[in-house]
Amino acid sequence: MKTSIFLFMLCSLGLGAQNYTKTDSLKGSDNTYRNFWDVKKYELSVEADFDTKMVSGSNIIHFDVIKKVKAPVFQIDIQEPMEAAVLKSNFKIIKTEREGDFLWIHADGTFEPTTKYQMEISYSGNPKVARNAPWDGGWVFTKDDTGMPFMSVAQEGIGTSVWLPVKDHWADEPDNGIKMKIITPKTLVGVGNGRLIKTETFNDKKHYTWEVRNPINAYSIVPNIGNYVNFKDTYSGEKGQLDLDYWVLKPNLEKARTQFSQVKPMMKALEYWFGPYPFYEDSFKLVESPYLGMEHQSNVAYGNGYANGYLGRDLSGTGVGLKWDFIIIHESGHEWFANNITAKDKADMWIHEAFTSYSETLFTENFLNRTDADRYVQGTRNNIQNDRPVIGDYGVRNTGSSDMYYKGANMLHTIRTIINDDVKFRSILRGLNKDFYHQTVTSRQIENYFSEKSGLDLSTVFDQYLRTTKIPAFVYRQNGKRLEFRYENAVKDLHLPIRINGNQLIRPTESWQQAELNSPAPVVFENNYFVDYRKSN
Repeated sequence: MKTSIFLFMLCSLGLGAQNYTKTDSLKGSDNTYRNFWDVKKYELSVEADFDTKMVSGSNIIHFDVIKKVKAPVFQIDIQEPMEAAVLKSNFKIIKTEREGDFLWIHADGTFEPTTKYQMEISYSGNPKVARNAPWDGGWVFTKDDTGMPFMSVAQEGIGTSVWLPVKDHWADEPDNGIKMKIITPKTLVGVGNGRLIKTETFNDKKHYTWEVRNPINAYSIVPNIGNYVNFKDTYSGEKGQLDLDYWVLKPNLEKARTQFSQVKPMMKALEYWFGPYPFYEDSFKLVESPYLGMEHQSNVAYGNGYANGYLGRDLSGTGVGLKWDFIIIHESGHEWFANNITAKDKADMWIHEAFTSYSETLFTENFLNRTDADRYVQGTRNNIQNDRPVIGDYGVRNTGSSDMYYKGANMLHTIRTIINDDVKFRSILRGLNKDFYHQTVTSRQIENYFSEKSGLDLSTVFDQYLRTTKIPAFVYRQNGKRLEFRYENAVKDLHLPIRINGNQLIRPTESWQQAELNSPAPVVFENNYFVDYRKSN
């Protein structure tokens, strides 16, 4: 079953070879206009007008410089047709230039690492409107079932600069978080990331100020505007009492109270496997959105219709995925992988999606049982396309194949099976979230961490599943108690040992080998390896 559900991944990630441009390189690289300064905090305001589809506000960018520089040029990302202008700064600006999706700020003087800098940039305009959010990026202007305006933005793929002037590169998160003021009509409510610290009324408008104290990836910075009501709960977690904050459209309040009861078992399972929820200071929040869902940090977008499965369907085709709400589990899993640990480059987006897709399996194991978990992850293999490598091209905002989701999850399940020690495997997952806490990382860092902590050389396993489109084929023939076997479709010197008949370990290579079995009965294979078993004549 190559379900049409996964067309969204193909649409959102792109297909085929790319002819990269200067713009791609400017957007995707840590270039000379970006690599000398480090964002510390964003203080922004945003107001969206439903009738005109206009978005406006300002952003104060607080930053340090990493090294001493003279007369630098800053690249600020702000996509057309949005307009932007510098309102003020605490350093001298010679001139600003607008070129396509960039605002160039030419500064004067010497910048020192010991000095704190800031600039305030205003913005306004009619941003791109998403045709099919969240996979096609942009703002969403719609109405709820009662006819009230319902607005938000989907921007993981297209970038936060689709509306907000920022340093739109995953490698640089504002270390000290953000403060966001959402301005709405009196009849609507503005919900943002983190905690609501202030609500004010000015004339016919409400101002909702939200604060995030932890580092946050830019694409998570999202305002939600609608006819919201709020209810709260708490969870006794590994770091104490975690505030659970829920914002839903008024007519859906009772449905939400029932469906969101899945949050506590989700939190219990994912804290067990991944370690403490990474943002206790900012709370955990589910917010109803005008599209299916997204992993916005401490502001998880929920639009799954208050039903189990993925829009009422099971992505594994086994029935297991209908026993829980896909969006609650998957998008919340991103709080650990994508929000706590963020890839430096979009080419390594598998770090976000493989681990989070595997969190569905890990949750299932804790919520149901190991048998259903294995059935689920094996069932998701039917969604794998093997069209392109999982890792994309670096430095140009390119992502690899949509196989980063379930090929990635099955790779992790295979690695777990190779390690054959769940205590160790769990310690690696928890160790990742502790040792790379609130950091941006590369694929190699994650790969090397697994090899180091497992005591196994897993480099060729990562190469096989991340950098090729081939699934290793275990080719065999059996004659009584003698088993002959080898690997095909494998990277050179693939180190992927296989257990057969429950506990007999063999180490296939590209050359034919043989092993003696305890019985002439047909060999029994372990299906938790993502390997194609092929009987040879």
